[in-house]
Amino acid sequence: MAFTPLHDRVLVRRIEGEEKTAGGLIIPDNAKEKPQEGEVISVGEGARKDSGELIPMAVKAGDRILFGKWSGTEVKIDGEELLIMKESDILGIMTGAKAAKAA
Repeated sequence: MAFTPLHDRVLVRRIEGEEKTAGGLIIPDNAKEKPQEGEVISVGEGARKDSGELIPMAVKAGDRILFGKWSGTEVKIDGEELLIMKESDILGIMTGAKAAKAA
């Protein structure tokens, strides 16, 4: 894929949630909410201060993130549905056991 977001924007692939509950019940597609977890595919160079100084991005490609329910703009690139959002829409970066387990 040859797409790089501009400024402080991030390209994200949603990570689908579990198909079953902890009790073993299967969740039908129409009852599922869109996941609020994703993987960063590509990042822009960062925002600029009024002085022109570059503010580096806190996330990088490959990071597993959480974002708000209504964050980002859905786009289709190379037949894949992705999100473009500002870095400020990202709530946090997932690290440790849970991120490794989900991957």
